[in-house]
Amino acid sequence: MIKLHPHQERAIKQAGNRERVAYYLDMGLGKTFVSSEQAKMFNNDILVICQNSKVDDWVEHFEKFYDYEVFKLKNEKLVSQFLEYGQPKVAVINYEKTYRPKYKDLLKFENFTLIVDESSVLGNSKTNISKLVQKLKFKNLILLSGTPTSGKYEKLWVQLNLLGWNIKENVFYNQFLNRSLERRFGRVFYKLDKKEPYKNVERLKRKMREYGCVFMKTEEVFDLPEQNFIDVKIKNTKEYKHFEKHSVLELKDVEYIGDTQLKQRLHLRQIATIHNKYKQEKLKDLINSTEGRLIIFYNFKDELKSIKNCIPKDRALSYVNGDVVDKVNYECCNNSITLMQYQAGAKGHNMQKANNLIFYSPTEKCEDYMQAIKRIHRIGQERPCFYYRFKVENSIEEDIYEALERGEDYTNELFNTRISRT
Repeated sequence: MIKLHPHQERAIKQAGNRERVAYYLDMGLGKTFVSSEQAKMFNNDILVICQNSKVDDWVEHFEKFYDYEVFKLKNEKLVSQFLEYGQPKVAVINYEKTYRPKYKDLLKFENFTLIVDESSVLGNSKTNISKLVQKLKFKNLILLSGTPTSGKYEKLWVQLNLLGWNIKENVFYNQFLNRSLERRFGRVFYKLDKKEPYKNVERLKRKMREYGCVFMKTEEVFDLPEQNFIDVKIKNTKEYKHFEKHSVLELKDVEYIGDTQLKQRLHLRQIATIHNKYKQEKLKDLINSTEGRLIIFYNFKDELKSIKNCIPKDRALSYVNGDVVDKVNYECCNNSITLMQYQAGAKGHNMQKANNLIFYSPTEKCEDYMQAIKRIHRIGQERPCFYYRFKVENSIEEDIYEALERGEDYTNELFNTRISRT
């Protein structure tokens, strides 16, 4: 039996008797427990849609605390078994599988409670996951996110539509976004005003609460330790400067050609982090001077190789990436180092046994950056948290961090601004 914390009980009370609700609770406030207790109150079968790295956690949660028959939907045969099984039952599936043709029988499921974990994944109405969720025949809905929009209100329409606000997408944008039509390369598109992208924000927040959005920040509930951000300046290299000037770089094992802006942007990031010996030296020094568990966030597979070359053999390693989630050494070894790829590790992992985190390279996505910060700054953390942001001087990394600190993704538009400066 689950005993909820007072703030979790308060969140459920705020939701009232609505059949559809969104719990936008800060990372670490226990959205899993709030949502499962809310679903229990709805008294229906349950379908949980979540990121792949969280499937086992959800399965374990329901098996440990409830009497549901729990199905981990790994293939279409299990979908059939789940649909044919009596009540009560729970199924857990990752985002990517839901819209694959062999899982189409999920569309036959009716009158159930749908839980969408990290509902910010529904930010674009045109994506496969958004289209699929809008077709599901659920009775009750629970949306969960610590960062529902990452500061971007244009990402809210699908979620609010699912909650029952029947406002057309274009009308929603016209009411709350300051945008203008532009034509470029024969295409017409909308562009947000940079200085004041949004309008009628207070009205939007009222409507969100009206349609079942419950907000709660960590600082409203707990006094967490101080966060300390330390910028580690890294000397730039002649290789980076050469590629920035000529858009071509030949190294021993690889050749970089920036024949499009997208490739140029990608390769500048790779060269700044994979082929910078000064960054590797700084990492070695920091590892040797830091005791206790250490978390390192990175982007690229070749970057992971560079990081591993800097780690002493006597430090136990754990990994969270697209290929493996192995946190055994993190859990067991006081001096372990956990290497986390942003896309796989920024969300859903409780890493508060550590209080030191290194951003070896920055992510371009603001949401992943905000979520990564919260991996160690959450309930159970009793020590001050230290974040070391490695920044190659006069490089794209400085521009990316500037965007992240403004609460923005780093986009091609911002990259164009950088090119014009250089």
